[in-house]
Amino acid sequence: MLFTILALKILGIIPARYASTRFPAKALVDIAGKSMVQRVYEQAKRATTLHKVVVATDHEAIFGHVQSLGGEVVMTSPEHPSGTDRCREALEKMGEEYDFVINIQGDEPFIQPKQIDTLAAVLTAEKVELGTLVRIIDAADTLFDPNKVRVILNKYSEAIYFSRHPIPFLRGIEQSKWLEQHTFYQHIGMYAYRRDILAQITKLLVSSLEKAESLEQLRWIENGYRITVAVTPYESMGIDTPQDLEKVLASLKQL
Repeated sequence: MLFTILALKILGIIPARYASTRFPAKALVDIAGKSMVQRVYEQAKRATTLHKVVVATDHEAIFGHVQSLGGEVVMTSPEHPSGTDRCREALEKMGEEYDFVINIQGDEPFIQPKQIDTLAAVLTAEKVELGTLVRIIDAADTLFDPNKVRVILNKYSEAIYFSRHPIPFLRGIEQSKWLEQHTFYQHIGMYAYRRDILAQITKLLVSSLEKAESLEQLRWIENGYRITVAVTPYESMGIDTPQDLEKVLASLKQL
């Protein structure tokens, strides 16, 4: 049985942790006159498929800032190991029934609303448990960058493995020609969780593959959960460090 987007009640959650290891308080950093969290929130609100958007934080400064902007925000524990865990607590505290939650990265101030709507569209299929986004890799620098995550899909558009290493390995072909011989996918770190599945995956123990690659989604795959994939043409522009911010500000000045 297929559902329509309008029949689904989808909550967008923006996890905004204060004590980021590489960039403390980055949710509040100014980006051309607006804070990072404000930019993410405003972009997410432009998505046509979300019933509501809320920021999930662990700090009073971010909480108060979002409230001052007129945005919806919920306080969560500072002890959560991942954005997925923070989303689960935020959903519980909202006290409303939703079919799916979409985890919108709080460090991507220029996220495209169409990315959110593209991911939401795959949730209409029967028995979807989890969803995420990928884009086709078109540059060798991306393909061989260990900071970029690659994904292999099956014929049902489900992710069967994520890796920081280029996958699959093309035997007998020079690496300079890999992009000519195969379609490679880069993971875009936005997730959708069916409500009941979100409760289940946050109770799972850390898995061996997750430890090896430092990718939490491998825990879900190892435990038999299915991750449906949607393809987007848009690349992710996350800000993980002050240096990333400098690059973004420099690019804005050139516009």
